[in-house]
Amino acid sequence: MSAVRSLRKLGRAALLGSSSRHALPDAIEHVAKAHRAHHPGADLDILRRAYVLAESSHRGQMRKSGEPYITHPLAVTLILAELGAETTTLTASLLHDTVEDTDVTLDQVREEFGEEVSYLVDGVTKLEKVDYGAAAEPETFRKMLVATGNDVRVMSIKLADRLHNMRTLGVMRPEKQARIARVTRDVLIPLAERLGVQALKTELEDLVFAVLHPEEYARTRELIREHNAGPDPLAEIAESVRAVLREAGIAAEVLIRPRHFLSVHRVLAKRGELGPCDFGRLLILVAENADCYAVLGELHTCFTPVMSEFKDFIAVPKFNLYQSLHTAFADPRGRVAEVLVRTRRMHRVAEAGVIALGDPHRTSGDEAADGGERADPTRPGWLERLLEWQSHAPDPDTFWAELRDDLAQDREITVFCTDPGGTGRVATLHLPAGATCVDAAYARYGAAGHALVGARLDGQLTPLGTVLRDGDALQLLMAPEGASGPSPQWLEHARTPTARIAIRAWLDSRPRESRAQDAARPEPEADAPAAGGAAERVRAERVREKPAAVTEPPGAPVRLARCCTPVPPDAVVGFAVRGGAVTAHRENCPTVARMTAAGRETVPVRWQASDAGCRVTLYAESLSRPHLLADLTEAIAAEGAAVVFAEVEPPREHRVRHTYTLLLPDAGDLPRLMRAMRDVPGVYDVVRATRDQGSS
Repeated sequence: MSAVRSLRKLGRAALLGSSSRHALPDAIEHVAKAHRAHHPGADLDILRRAYVLAESSHRGQMRKSGEPYITHPLAVTLILAELGAETTTLTASLLHDTVEDTDVTLDQVREEFGEEVSYLVDGVTKLEKVDYGAAAEPETFRKMLVATGNDVRVMSIKLADRLHNMRTLGVMRPEKQARIARVTRDVLIPLAERLGVQALKTELEDLVFAVLHPEEYARTRELIREHNAGPDPLAEIAESVRAVLREAGIAAEVLIRPRHFLSVHRVLAKRGELGPCDFGRLLILVAENADCYAVLGELHTCFTPVMSEFKDFIAVPKFNLYQSLHTAFADPRGRVAEVLVRTRRMHRVAEAGVIALGDPHRTSGDEAADGGERADPTRPGWLERLLEWQSHAPDPDTFWAELRDDLAQDREITVFCTDPGGTGRVATLHLPAGATCVDAAYARYGAAGHALVGARLDGQLTPLGTVLRDGDALQLLMAPEGASGPSPQWLEHARTPTARIAIRAWLDSRPRESRAQDAARPEPEADAPAAGGAAERVRAERVREKPAAVTEPPGAPVRLARCCTPVPPDAVVGFAVRGGAVTAHRENCPTVARMTAAGRETVPVRWQASDAGCRVTLYAESLSRPHLLADLTEAIAAEGAAVVFAEVEPPREHRVRHTYTLLLPDAGDLPRLMRAMRDVPGVYDVVRATRDQGSS
């Protein structure tokens, strides 16, 4: 009720205004006070002018709660001011609904308040349903994310806007509450996490928890109420920690940080029951980074550490700027307390994330004047990836589904990718946890990732579906452009929207028959690279007793026999098979002799000129040794051939046989390829396949 009374008070103040034209209106004094706490020298005149425009333009508009509409932009601006947002963000926040809901135009905002404020207001302005229909919501988020790519303050305002709307959601119909809560859960909360704005994220989580899981929320609330009714054992433990740190001469502030509702619920679900110290954690704030480790040393010396709970996010920050030491210890009575140790600056960034970093467009001089703090975080890797794949999302539904899926990946890994060919160049790839070699290929090469034929992790060949780990050293083996392409199975390996959208687009661009052939293609062995490829084409000519005088003889679908895999300029002969198709064999294939002896009629066929390449199967006979398969595959890739299928038979008397089905850009390259394979140490013969596999 106190929050409602506060909103009503703000509304009355907004309508009454101030007695002096140049004085700060009473309604924004609380905003100004919070703003001065973080920015003592801020010029508040622009806030006064923004408020006057917002109040006059929204005058007469009411919220569903019955409050004057101006209470909403005021509440959103106060949220941002308390988190330390700079003046431009607060100005745009006061005006964020004017262009959408009043007669104020974007040009007016630009003329009165400048380009930056105009950009931020435009970034959070929704697209009209009358123009976009059901696509309005996903396309609004797409527009907002693109704007965030240039200025993260756009999303800061949106998050604060959603938080205040969630606080006042009770006036909506239950079905609308649930719909808004689900979008908040799937999109806004993950964005708050990725931007490091924990203060907004945790409250949004609790508000969504209350709407979507009311029974669990009520039980959790009762557990917290019962805990708060008695003494908190963490208070006694905190005092013990203070004494230890005082004795060690470490200046530190020791606080009890209560868990929010959803956090308590998660602990309960994980452990099955809650201990007396599970309702909060100790937060220890110090001045310098070195003090964090000094505190850690004292805690682990004077108490019994729970080493499985230790994490160092100072040496290795999270991808959302978060830094802190996490640990846990047991006191002499066996009570286990979880602890967060961080500097005060780390704490400010942990709570406010990108909001605490201020204006991303400040000059280096402005940065130095602000104490040398980092002003412009390099655009996060996840945002770069999101902006890239969204530009290729073909429709709003695909974008919306992929966005939710992408944001569900809550961890990021770093992979070091070495370019093929011995150039020595190493690219640093930032990928979501769970990404595979396929994802890395598209992250590194974009649509050219279609040419992936293999991958090596730490020098060893690995399947394309291998899940990568943080810090992996990866080499991607690529075929010549156009010589290979993804198979439908790649969709099972792809975890990122960038890869999935590109693969689907490639598959959709192919004829249905080609897709069916790709789907039927066997998966490669675990230690062999996989690749797709264009099929060779050969034309069949049926013999007539009296050939007709035609410029192009009648044709039939032709496929190449797998038993001998002919390539130009091999002499070939065809046999009719069921369905009206023709299978082409090399003339010296054993199958030809057997089928001719059985009375099967041959069908003359000839090669058709084509730049689609050719397919061939080779046997490589070799002595067994480590890394032989990797070296052979690398030699094949260096010659521009794509590996369609690879198989290694078990060694016999230290000898091993490799079977490769390869796609060559030009059949004339085959002799050079076979010589290159024979040059691999340990390989003593490479021959064409002439297996007798029975009837075609």
